[in-house]
Amino acid sequence: MSDDGVPDRVNAEIHGVALRTIRTWRRRYQKEGRTRGGRRGYLGTPCPRCDGAELDEAAYALLLGWYLGDGSIARARRGVFTLQIVNDERYGVLNEEIAATIRRVKPTASPCLRGGGGAIRVEARWKHWPCVFPQHGPGRKHLRRIELADWQREIVAKYPEQLLRGLFHSDGCRVVNWASKPGREKRYYYVRYMFSNESDDIRKILTDTLDLLGIAWRQPRVNAIAVSRKEAVAALDVFVGPKS
Repeated sequence: MSDDGVPDRVNAEIHGVALRTIRTWRRRYQKEGRTRGGRRGYLGTPCPRCDGAELDEAAYALLLGWYLGDGSIARARRGVFTLQIVNDERYGVLNEEIAATIRRVKPTASPCLRGGGGAIRVEARWKHWPCVFPQHGPGRKHLRRIELADWQREIVAKYPEQLLRGLFHSDGCRVVNWASKPGREKRYYYVRYMFSNESDDIRKILTDTLDLLGIAWRQPRVNAIAVSRKEAVAALDVFVGPKS
């Protein structure tokens, strides 16, 4: 498409890749004197839902958790959509994990990590993000119905740990809490996981998945889920753990 005079930025949006990727490809072709083949057309990255492309289901379950917690999808130009996952900039390992997970779900993706205001936005473009995340829609998630499709439930049933990892690392935390008995000053400390989300539906997706694994939970507040029993915390520590 560069041969046809399409600007690099527009080319990147159409193909769902980063601008620097388009520039790298173009310069490489120019340097090597190769034909870019722009006039043959670009079919784009095939979709697991529309085209039957292979899907890394474990990675998808993880990315689904991140999307339900702190993700969004926005329409760009020419039918392309931007998936954006927001996370604290302090957690560099997790931010790189998000980018790597996106690449596993969309193998041709070149996620961009953009910073600002103490947060990192991991972004990737694709025409088919609404296909793989049918929960996408207008308005905030807690103001509309969020329900998993049958094919998503099948994936979650196979990889519940991955979904929980994404949910707890996006809208949850692992903290040390304390308690004391009435009339006694002595405190005892314990580790617990907390998950906070205003959506009743997303909290139910979390608790249903915890139930699937036999992990005990309780609801200390209307918008929060806690996992604090010693054996339950130990179970989550295996595949969630502290943020890093």
